[in-house]
Amino acid sequence: MSEYSDHDARGVSVGLVEKRFFTFAQPPETLCLESGGRLGPVTVAYETCGTLSPAADNAVLICHALSGDSHVAGTYRADDPKPGWWDLMVGPGKGIDTGRYFVICANVIGSCMGSTGPGSPDPATGRPFGLNFPLVTIGDMVKAQKVLVEHLGIQRLLAVVGGSVGGMQVLEWSVRYPAMVRAAIPLATTCRHSALAIAFNEVSRQAIMADPDWRGGAYYEGPRPDHGLAVARMIGHITYLSDEALRQKFGRRLQDKEAFSFNFDADFQVESYLRYQGKKFVERFDANAFLYITKAADYFDLAQSHGDGSLVAAFAKARARFLVVAFTSDWLYPTYQSRELVTALKKNRRDVSFCEIEADWGHDAFLLPNPRLTDLLKGFLHRVHSDPA
Repeated sequence: MSEYSDHDARGVSVGLVEKRFFTFAQPPETLCLESGGRLGPVTVAYETCGTLSPAADNAVLICHALSGDSHVAGTYRADDPKPGWWDLMVGPGKGIDTGRYFVICANVIGSCMGSTGPGSPDPATGRPFGLNFPLVTIGDMVKAQKVLVEHLGIQRLLAVVGGSVGGMQVLEWSVRYPAMVRAAIPLATTCRHSALAIAFNEVSRQAIMADPDWRGGAYYEGPRPDHGLAVARMIGHITYLSDEALRQKFGRRLQDKEAFSFNFDADFQVESYLRYQGKKFVERFDANAFLYITKAADYFDLAQSHGDGSLVAAFAKARARFLVVAFTSDWLYPTYQSRELVTALKKNRRDVSFCEIEADWGHDAFLLPNPRLTDLLKGFLHRVHSDPA
Protein backbone atom coordinates (compact mmCIF):
# COMPACT_ATOMS: atom_id res chain seq x y z
CA MET A 1 0.00 0.00 0.00
CA SER A 2 1.03 3.61 -0.54
CA GLU A 3 2.74 5.47 2.28
CA TYR A 4 -0.08 8.00 1.88
CA SER A 5 -2.89 5.52 2.54
CA ASP A 6 -3.65 7.20 5.88
CA HIS A 7 -6.00 9.37 3.83
CA ASP A 8 -8.52 8.53 1.14
CA ALA A 9 -6.57 8.71 -2.14
CA ARG A 10 -9.29 10.90 -3.56
CA GLY A 11 -8.87 13.26 -0.65
CA VAL A 12 -11.25 15.16 1.51
CA SER A 13 -12.19 18.82 1.32
CA VAL A 14 -10.29 21.23 3.53
CA GLY A 15 -13.72 22.43 4.62
CA LEU A 16 -14.57 26.04 5.29
CA VAL A 17 -11.98 28.68 4.47
CA GLU A 18 -11.92 32.43 4.89
CA LYS A 19 -10.53 35.12 2.62
CA ARG A 20 -8.24 37.40 4.58
CA PHE A 21 -6.60 40.70 3.76
CA PHE A 22 -3.15 42.05 4.57
CA THR A 23 -2.30 45.70 3.95
CA PHE A 24 1.21 47.11 3.87
CA ALA A 25 3.28 49.83 2.17
CA GLN A 26 1.50 52.65 3.89
CA PRO A 27 2.72 56.02 2.56
CA PRO A 28 5.39 57.23 2.64
CA GLU A 29 6.79 53.67 2.77
CA THR A 30 5.25 52.70 -0.56
CA LEU A 31 6.09 49.65 -2.68
CA CYS A 32 8.71 50.40 -5.33
CA LEU A 33 7.76 48.84 -8.65
CA GLU A 34 10.02 47.67 -11.47
CA SER A 35 8.53 50.33 -13.74
CA GLY A 36 9.90 52.99 -11.41
CA GLY A 37 6.45 53.79 -10.06
CA ARG A 38 5.35 53.44 -6.48
CA LEU A 39 2.21 51.95 -4.98
CA GLY A 40 0.75 52.20 -1.53
CA PRO A 41 -1.04 51.23 0.48
CA VAL A 42 -1.11 47.71 -0.96
CA THR A 43 -3.67 45.11 0.05
CA VAL A 44 -3.17 41.42 -0.65
CA ALA A 45 -6.11 39.01 -0.43
CA TYR A 46 -5.06 35.55 0.71
CA GLU A 47 -6.32 32.28 2.11
CA THR A 48 -4.65 29.53 4.10
CA CYS A 49 -5.46 25.93 4.94
CA GLY A 50 -3.68 23.33 7.00
CA THR A 51 -1.59 24.05 10.09
CA LEU A 52 1.75 25.79 10.23
CA SER A 53 4.27 23.65 12.11
CA PRO A 54 5.98 25.00 15.24
CA ALA A 55 9.18 25.33 13.22
CA ALA A 56 7.27 27.04 10.38
CA ASP A 57 8.95 24.66 7.93
CA ASN A 58 5.93 23.16 6.14
CA ALA A 59 4.55 26.17 4.26
CA VAL A 60 3.63 25.74 0.58
CA LEU A 61 2.81 28.84 -1.43
CA ILE A 62 0.52 28.25 -4.41
CA CYS A 63 0.57 30.88 -7.16
CA HIS A 64 -2.51 31.22 -9.34
CA ALA A 65 -2.80 31.73 -13.09
CA LEU A 66 -4.05 34.78 -14.99
CA SER A 67 -7.71 34.79 -13.96
CA GLY A 68 -7.32 32.89 -10.70
CA ASP A 69 -7.62 34.11 -7.14
CA SER A 70 -6.71 33.24 -3.57
CA HIS A 71 -9.55 30.71 -3.27
CA VAL A 72 -7.48 27.62 -4.01
CA ALA A 73 -9.43 25.01 -2.05
CA GLY A 74 -12.37 24.46 0.27
CA THR A 75 -15.58 26.45 0.39
CA TYR A 76 -16.74 29.69 1.99
CA ARG A 77 -19.92 28.19 3.47
CA ALA A 78 -21.39 24.75 4.03
CA ASP A 79 -23.86 25.04 1.12
CA ASP A 80 -21.34 26.56 -1.29
CA PRO A 81 -21.55 24.48 -4.50
CA LYS A 82 -18.25 25.69 -5.91
CA PRO A 83 -14.96 24.90 -4.15
CA GLY A 84 -11.62 26.58 -4.79
CA TRP A 85 -10.03 26.43 -8.23
CA TRP A 86 -7.54 23.65 -7.30
CA ASP A 87 -9.66 21.77 -4.80
CA LEU A 88 -8.87 18.51 -6.58
CA MET A 89 -5.17 18.95 -5.72
CA VAL A 90 -5.22 20.68 -2.33
CA GLY A 91 -6.63 19.02 0.77
CA PRO A 92 -6.15 16.13 3.20
CA GLY A 93 -4.67 13.19 1.32
CA LYS A 94 -4.46 15.03 -1.97
CA GLY A 95 -1.41 15.95 -4.04
CA ILE A 96 -0.72 18.91 -1.78
CA ASP A 97 -1.73 17.35 1.51
CA THR A 98 -3.06 19.87 4.02
CA GLY A 99 -2.69 17.19 6.68
CA ARG A 100 1.06 17.72 6.24
CA TYR A 101 1.48 21.21 4.81
CA PHE A 102 0.36 24.75 5.54
CA VAL A 103 -0.94 26.07 2.24
CA ILE A 104 -1.02 29.77 1.31
CA CYS A 105 -2.55 31.25 -1.81
CA ALA A 106 -2.53 34.99 -2.45
CA ASN A 107 -4.28 36.98 -5.14
CA VAL A 108 -1.71 38.86 -7.25
CA ILE A 109 -1.57 42.64 -7.18
CA GLY A 110 -3.03 44.07 -10.37
CA SER A 111 -5.95 41.65 -10.16
CA CYS A 112 -9.54 42.21 -9.12
CA MET A 113 -10.09 39.46 -6.59
CA GLY A 114 -9.35 41.37 -3.41
CA SER A 115 -5.79 42.54 -3.93
CA THR A 116 -4.96 46.09 -4.98
CA GLY A 117 -5.53 46.56 -8.70
CA PRO A 118 -6.89 48.99 -11.29
CA GLY A 119 -10.40 48.72 -9.86
CA SER A 120 -9.24 49.68 -6.36
CA PRO A 121 -9.73 53.20 -4.99
CA ASP A 122 -6.91 55.57 -5.83
CA PRO A 123 -5.93 57.21 -2.50
CA ALA A 124 -5.38 60.49 -4.36
CA THR A 125 -8.95 60.69 -5.68
CA GLY A 126 -11.05 58.11 -3.87
CA ARG A 127 -12.18 56.81 -7.27
CA PRO A 128 -11.03 53.61 -9.00
CA PHE A 129 -7.52 53.83 -10.43
CA GLY A 130 -8.41 52.71 -13.93
CA LEU A 131 -5.41 53.31 -16.15
CA ASN A 132 -3.83 55.50 -13.47
CA PHE A 133 -2.85 52.24 -11.82
CA PRO A 134 0.87 51.65 -12.48
CA LEU A 135 1.92 48.73 -14.62
CA VAL A 136 3.07 45.84 -12.45
CA THR A 137 5.35 42.92 -13.31
CA ILE A 138 5.58 39.31 -12.22
CA GLY A 139 8.49 40.47 -10.04
CA ASP A 140 6.26 43.07 -8.36
CA MET A 141 3.63 40.40 -7.66
CA VAL A 142 6.25 38.16 -6.07
CA LYS A 143 7.64 41.04 -4.03
CA ALA A 144 4.19 41.59 -2.52
CA GLN A 145 3.84 37.86 -1.82
CA LYS A 146 7.15 37.88 0.05
CA VAL A 147 5.91 40.61 2.37
CA LEU A 148 2.81 38.54 3.10
CA VAL A 149 4.81 35.35 3.72
CA GLU A 150 7.06 37.13 6.20
CA HIS A 151 4.00 38.68 7.85
CA LEU A 152 2.75 35.13 8.45
CA GLY A 153 5.95 34.34 10.34
CA ILE A 154 7.56 32.23 7.61
CA GLN A 155 11.20 32.79 6.75
CA ARG A 156 11.57 29.88 4.33
CA LEU A 157 8.97 28.18 2.17
CA LEU A 158 8.97 24.43 1.79
CA ALA A 159 7.79 24.91 -1.78
CA VAL A 160 6.34 27.36 -4.26
CA VAL A 161 3.92 25.78 -6.74
CA GLY A 162 2.05 27.21 -9.71
CA GLY A 163 0.95 26.69 -13.27
CA SER A 164 0.91 29.00 -16.29
CA VAL A 165 1.31 32.61 -15.07
CA GLY A 166 1.53 31.05 -11.61
CA GLY A 167 4.51 29.07 -12.86
CA MET A 168 6.19 32.32 -13.90
CA GLN A 169 5.82 33.47 -10.30
CA VAL A 170 7.41 30.21 -9.12
CA LEU A 171 10.43 30.81 -11.36
CA GLU A 172 10.67 34.42 -10.20
CA TRP A 173 10.57 33.33 -6.56
CA SER A 174 13.39 30.84 -7.16
CA VAL A 175 15.85 33.46 -8.42
CA ARG A 176 14.65 36.62 -6.67
CA TYR A 177 14.52 35.08 -3.18
CA PRO A 178 16.60 31.90 -3.44
CA ALA A 179 17.23 31.59 0.29
CA MET A 180 13.48 31.49 0.96
CA VAL A 181 12.60 28.60 -1.38
CA ARG A 182 13.47 24.97 -0.66
CA ALA A 183 11.56 23.59 -3.65
CA ALA A 184 10.05 25.06 -6.80
CA ILE A 185 7.34 23.35 -8.86
CA PRO A 186 6.58 25.23 -12.11
CA LEU A 187 3.80 23.58 -14.14
CA ALA A 188 2.88 24.24 -17.79
CA THR A 189 4.84 27.47 -17.88
CA THR A 190 7.66 29.32 -19.58
CA CYS A 191 10.64 31.57 -18.84
CA ARG A 192 9.33 34.09 -21.35
CA HIS A 193 6.42 34.44 -23.73
CA SER A 194 6.84 33.47 -27.35
CA ALA A 195 5.71 35.84 -30.10
CA LEU A 196 2.63 33.59 -30.48
CA ALA A 197 1.63 34.01 -26.83
CA ILE A 198 2.18 37.77 -26.96
CA ALA A 199 0.12 37.94 -30.14
CA PHE A 200 -2.88 36.21 -28.57
CA ASN A 201 -2.67 38.48 -25.53
CA GLU A 202 -2.53 41.57 -27.72
CA VAL A 203 -5.60 40.53 -29.74
CA SER A 204 -7.42 39.94 -26.45
CA ARG A 205 -6.43 43.37 -25.13
CA GLN A 206 -7.51 45.03 -28.36
CA ALA A 207 -10.92 43.34 -28.08
CA ILE A 208 -11.38 45.03 -24.70
CA MET A 209 -10.07 48.41 -25.77
CA ALA A 210 -12.25 48.39 -28.91
CA ASP A 211 -15.40 48.07 -26.78
CA PRO A 212 -17.00 51.55 -26.68
CA ASP A 213 -17.85 51.01 -23.00
CA TRP A 214 -14.16 50.67 -22.10
CA ARG A 215 -13.75 54.47 -22.30
CA GLY A 216 -10.01 54.45 -21.73
CA GLY A 217 -10.40 52.31 -18.63
CA ALA A 218 -12.71 54.81 -16.87
CA TYR A 219 -15.87 52.67 -16.93
CA TYR A 220 -16.44 51.94 -13.26
CA GLU A 221 -19.36 54.32 -12.81
CA GLY A 222 -21.26 53.18 -15.91
CA PRO A 223 -21.63 50.26 -18.31
CA ARG A 224 -18.61 48.00 -18.41
CA PRO A 225 -16.90 46.67 -21.54
CA ASP A 226 -18.54 43.28 -21.13
CA HIS A 227 -18.57 42.40 -24.80
CA GLY A 228 -14.89 43.15 -25.27
CA LEU A 229 -13.91 41.22 -22.14
CA ALA A 230 -16.08 38.27 -23.21
CA VAL A 231 -14.34 38.14 -26.59
CA ALA A 232 -10.96 38.39 -24.88
CA ARG A 233 -11.87 35.42 -22.71
CA MET A 234 -13.05 33.45 -25.73
CA ILE A 235 -9.71 34.05 -27.44
CA GLY A 236 -7.75 33.08 -24.35
CA HIS A 237 -9.87 30.01 -23.69
CA ILE A 238 -9.03 28.61 -27.11
CA THR A 239 -5.32 28.76 -26.26
CA TYR A 240 -5.92 26.81 -23.05
CA LEU A 241 -7.39 23.84 -24.93
CA SER A 242 -6.04 21.69 -27.76
CA ASP A 243 -7.18 20.44 -31.14
CA GLU A 244 -7.79 16.99 -29.66
CA ALA A 245 -9.71 18.39 -26.68
CA LEU A 246 -11.98 20.40 -28.97
CA ARG A 247 -12.43 17.45 -31.32
CA GLN A 248 -13.40 15.10 -28.50
CA LYS A 249 -15.63 17.58 -26.70
CA PHE A 250 -17.39 19.19 -29.67
CA GLY A 251 -16.29 18.05 -33.10
CA ARG A 252 -18.65 19.71 -35.59
CA ARG A 253 -21.79 18.92 -33.61
CA LEU A 254 -24.62 21.42 -33.83
CA GLN A 255 -26.14 23.14 -30.82
CA ASP A 256 -29.83 22.33 -30.26
CA LYS A 257 -30.63 22.11 -33.95
CA GLU A 258 -30.51 19.69 -36.86
CA ALA A 259 -29.50 22.06 -39.65
CA PHE A 260 -27.61 25.30 -40.17
CA SER A 261 -29.49 28.49 -39.30
CA PHE A 262 -27.93 30.40 -42.21
CA ASN A 263 -27.44 33.41 -39.93
CA PHE A 264 -24.89 34.34 -37.28
CA ASP A 265 -26.42 32.44 -34.38
CA ALA A 266 -24.27 29.89 -32.59
CA ASP A 267 -24.85 26.91 -34.88
CA PHE A 268 -22.03 24.76 -33.52
CA GLN A 269 -21.63 23.51 -29.96
CA VAL A 270 -18.14 24.97 -29.77
CA GLU A 271 -19.52 28.43 -30.63
CA SER A 272 -22.13 28.17 -27.90
CA TYR A 273 -19.51 26.94 -25.43
CA LEU A 274 -17.17 29.86 -26.09
CA ARG A 275 -19.99 32.38 -25.79
CA TYR A 276 -20.97 30.83 -22.47
CA GLN A 277 -17.38 31.00 -21.21
CA GLY A 278 -17.18 34.67 -22.18
CA LYS A 279 -20.48 35.49 -20.49
CA LYS A 280 -19.52 33.75 -17.25
CA PHE A 281 -16.13 35.44 -17.18
CA VAL A 282 -17.49 38.99 -17.26
CA GLU A 283 -19.56 38.20 -14.17
CA ARG A 284 -16.45 37.71 -12.07
CA PHE A 285 -13.52 39.54 -13.66
CA ASP A 286 -12.49 43.11 -14.41
CA ALA A 287 -11.44 44.17 -17.91
CA ASN A 288 -8.63 46.45 -16.76
CA ALA A 289 -7.22 43.72 -14.53
CA PHE A 290 -7.13 41.45 -17.59
CA LEU A 291 -5.12 44.10 -19.45
CA TYR A 292 -2.64 44.54 -16.61
CA ILE A 293 -2.02 40.86 -15.90
CA THR A 294 -1.59 39.88 -19.55
CA LYS A 295 0.88 42.72 -19.98
CA ALA A 296 2.82 41.56 -16.91
CA ALA A 297 2.97 38.06 -18.40
CA ASP A 298 4.21 39.43 -21.74
CA TYR A 299 6.92 41.48 -20.00
CA PHE A 300 8.18 38.46 -18.04
CA ASP A 301 11.63 37.36 -19.21
CA LEU A 302 13.63 35.60 -16.52
CA ALA A 303 16.85 35.60 -18.50
CA GLN A 304 16.70 39.31 -19.24
CA SER A 305 15.67 40.47 -15.77
CA HIS A 306 18.03 38.24 -13.77
CA GLY A 307 20.78 37.08 -16.13
CA ASP A 308 21.53 39.88 -18.62
CA GLY A 309 19.92 37.76 -21.32
CA SER A 310 21.32 34.42 -20.16
CA LEU A 311 18.94 31.88 -18.63
CA VAL A 312 21.92 29.95 -17.29
CA ALA A 313 23.15 33.07 -15.49
CA ALA A 314 19.66 33.74 -14.13
CA PHE A 315 19.34 30.25 -12.63
CA ALA A 316 22.82 30.49 -11.13
CA LYS A 317 21.08 32.37 -8.33
CA ALA A 318 18.60 29.56 -7.60
CA ARG A 319 19.11 27.14 -4.70
CA ALA A 320 15.84 25.23 -4.72
CA ARG A 321 15.11 21.69 -5.79
CA PHE A 322 12.96 21.78 -8.92
CA LEU A 323 10.16 19.66 -10.30
CA VAL A 324 9.29 20.90 -13.79
CA VAL A 325 6.15 19.53 -15.45
CA ALA A 326 4.94 19.99 -19.02
CA PHE A 327 2.01 18.51 -20.94
CA THR A 328 2.20 17.00 -24.40
CA SER A 329 -0.79 18.89 -25.86
CA ASP A 330 0.07 22.32 -24.42
CA TRP A 331 0.67 24.47 -27.50
CA LEU A 332 0.56 27.75 -25.58
CA TYR A 333 3.66 26.84 -23.55
CA PRO A 334 5.06 23.84 -25.44
CA THR A 335 7.32 21.28 -23.81
CA TYR A 336 10.44 22.67 -25.48
CA GLN A 337 10.08 25.77 -23.29
CA SER A 338 10.12 23.64 -20.13
CA ARG A 339 13.12 21.70 -21.45
CA GLU A 340 14.91 25.01 -21.98
CA LEU A 341 14.68 25.92 -18.32
CA VAL A 342 15.59 22.36 -17.27
CA THR A 343 18.75 22.58 -19.40
CA ALA A 344 19.69 25.90 -17.79
CA LEU A 345 19.16 24.42 -14.33
CA LYS A 346 21.30 21.37 -15.14
CA LYS A 347 24.11 23.59 -16.40
CA ASN A 348 24.07 25.11 -12.92
CA ARG A 349 24.07 21.62 -11.36
CA ARG A 350 20.77 22.29 -9.68
CA ASP A 351 18.66 19.39 -8.40
CA VAL A 352 15.95 19.20 -11.07
CA SER A 353 13.39 16.57 -12.06
CA PHE A 354 11.41 16.87 -15.27
CA CYS A 355 8.27 15.14 -16.45
CA GLU A 356 6.25 15.53 -19.61
CA ILE A 357 2.77 14.17 -18.97
CA GLU A 358 0.72 12.71 -21.78
CA ALA A 359 -2.54 14.66 -21.82
CA ASP A 360 -5.09 15.56 -24.47
CA TRP A 361 -6.53 18.64 -22.82
CA GLY A 362 -3.98 21.30 -23.68
CA HIS A 363 -2.59 24.00 -21.44
CA ASP A 364 -5.36 23.63 -18.86
CA ALA A 365 -4.33 20.02 -18.17
CA PHE A 366 -2.68 20.99 -14.89
CA LEU A 367 -6.07 22.09 -13.55
CA LEU A 368 -7.86 18.85 -14.44
CA PRO A 369 -7.86 15.50 -12.61
CA ASN A 370 -4.62 13.70 -13.41
CA PRO A 371 -3.42 10.86 -11.15
CA ARG A 372 0.12 11.11 -12.47
CA LEU A 373 0.42 14.79 -11.64
CA THR A 374 -1.09 14.15 -8.21
CA ASP A 375 1.41 11.39 -7.48
CA LEU A 376 4.32 13.50 -8.76
CA LEU A 377 3.50 16.43 -6.49
CA LYS A 378 2.74 14.23 -3.51
CA GLY A 379 5.97 12.26 -3.78
CA PHE A 380 8.19 15.23 -4.54
CA LEU A 381 6.86 17.32 -1.64
CA HIS A 382 7.21 14.37 0.72
CA ARG A 383 10.87 13.87 -0.25
CA VAL A 384 11.66 17.57 0.17
CA HIS A 385 9.89 17.72 3.52
CA SER A 386 11.61 14.58 4.77
CA ASP A 387 15.11 15.71 3.82
CA PRO A 388 17.10 17.90 6.21
CA ALA A 389 16.63 21.56 5.38
